[in-house]
Amino acid sequence: MIETGGLIRSLSGRRAARNFHTFVINEIGHAIVTGEFPIGSVLASDAVMMETYGVSRTVLREALKTLEAKGLVEARPKVGTRVSPRSRWNFFDPQVLAWHFDAPADPEFHQSLFRSRAALETPMIALAARQRTSEQVRLLKYWCHQMETAGESIEQFGLSCLEIHGVLAETSRDPLLRSVIGVVELTLALALTRDGALSSPDYRAASVSRFQALIAAVEQGDADQAAILFESIRALDRAQVLA
Repeated sequence: MIETGGLIRSLSGRRAARNFHTFVINEIGHAIVTGEFPIGSVLASDAVMMETYGVSRTVLREALKTLEAKGLVEARPKVGTRVSPRSRWNFFDPQVLAWHFDAPADPEFHQSLFRSRAALETPMIALAARQRTSEQVRLLKYWCHQMETAGESIEQFGLSCLEIHGVLAETSRDPLLRSVIGVVELTLALALTRDGALSSPDYRAASVSRFQALIAAVEQGDADQAAILFESIRALDRAQVLA
């Protein structure tokens, strides 16, 4: 599984070290999600893929099993490994989400990402505002300061923003709500790499300002105000991605 923050790090050209297993998973999965391997198509034979990716049959088979678990492919007797319909894909899998960064722009899918964020973040922020500790507030302020001082570093800004979302998820004490982090990372990566409603510097400055207000509301335990401010952060990201 991709490490949280891996997509953000890749924006600055820094790629995580990969073994043969993760390399094959990434190559095939990325090709499926970006449309290089169309839905319904049958992948090449084991022999061809072993030669293409320079791996053993064991590594290839394990990689295909992982992709099948993500819902991207299905092995059929006498047919081979077929690319599954999108309805079977696990869209909360961080790796599947990350591969969508390079996929053709799909406004309907992007709208779905923000609907998912709203559905999970709304209860999360209410719980966080009621249950925050002084240490958690300290962490939120620290990462917001890291956003503010990131300058032109997209990586520092994005990872710091992602840390804030992670602290809020932990503060909610609801393990299922943390599943939104992969969705947040994809929408954040998209927002950081385009001039949409705002120029990139203006977008980052506006984000910092809204996060500062959000953290103040969380520190005060004001769940209603925190929810309003969190929605304004989503709206800013949405405008940047969908403009």
